[in-house]
Amino acid sequence: MTALADPALSTTGARGVGRVVRRIYQANLVAQIGIVVTGGLVRLTGSGLGCPTWPECVDGSLTPTSAQEESIGQKAIEFGNRLLTFVLAVLAIAAIVATIRWWRRQRRLGRIYPRRLFLWAAIPLVGTILQAVLGGVTVLTGLSPYAVGAHFLVSMLIIAGCVVLVVRSHELVPGGHYRPTLAMPAAVRWLCAALVASSAVVVVLGVIVTGSGPHSGDSGVDSRFPIDPRMISWLHADSVWLFLGLLIGMIVAVGLVRAPRVLQRRVWILTGVSLAQGAIGYVQYFTGVPWPPVALHLLGACLVWAITVWLFLGVRRVPASVDDPQPVAAR
Repeated sequence: MTALADPALSTTGARGVGRVVRRIYQANLVAQIGIVVTGGLVRLTGSGLGCPTWPECVDGSLTPTSAQEESIGQKAIEFGNRLLTFVLAVLAIAAIVATIRWWRRQRRLGRIYPRRLFLWAAIPLVGTILQAVLGGVTVLTGLSPYAVGAHFLVSMLIIAGCVVLVVRSHELVPGGHYRPTLAMPAAVRWLCAALVASSAVVVVLGVIVTGSGPHSGDSGVDSRFPIDPRMISWLHADSVWLFLGLLIGMIVAVGLVRAPRVLQRRVWILTGVSLAQGAIGYVQYFTGVPWPPVALHLLGACLVWAITVWLFLGVRRVPASVDDPQPVAAR
């Protein structure tokens, strides 16, 4: 009753709850990127079969045993990556619980928000369950490159969903600095959609490059994609140049339409990360793909994809900020 009687208090409480929900969404995004990188380390260190069975680590035990043939390092890395799945599950459940609590508070304050936020909030949990199943398939198929590739691509979809959650969370704080305005001109939106599509192509070709290269995930695994690694690497590089060409187009486009500075900032952030990612890609190729730059390249792939989705969401619904007092009109 006190909250309803005092609008200022109501808004302050709503802001606090909204910030908590936002932090949980952000934690899910970071954790999803993190498990992709640790999963990559499992593969790059040859620890993919450090736990040769699933859901047990070894027959009769959920944890590694001294009787296993695998080295201590391989067992620890693979088992540690499996344990991170439980962290993801906890964060995913927290996202749903926090969203429900926030929704109920808004209802009590007389505010109505779209229910589709619940669907977005369910993505981390549904994705984590699916990934657990795919992880088991990957182990049981002896690290088949098809299963490993599907494992990675599902992670990228989950990351995209978490980016949507984080962006939407800025709308949960009444009176906050994030005020969605009209979308950018149609030509800019289509250009950014092409940028997202080309980024997806880069990711898929990158998966094929890895699946045809030397990092199988275990020294005893020789199942690879039946594709020439050098040829697919060149094709992957060509797709990267296409992505960079579209990105240059975005730089020009947001300048011509005088997009809000917050949106232009996203374009430049994506440009910087993309150039660094491209440099790492060429370093790993010309040095014989040693695992440290490959691991960095994996992290870079997640960041480029996430920032590209972030940019696309901004182009579709421009986030006005205090340094852009005039909203962008649709053209």
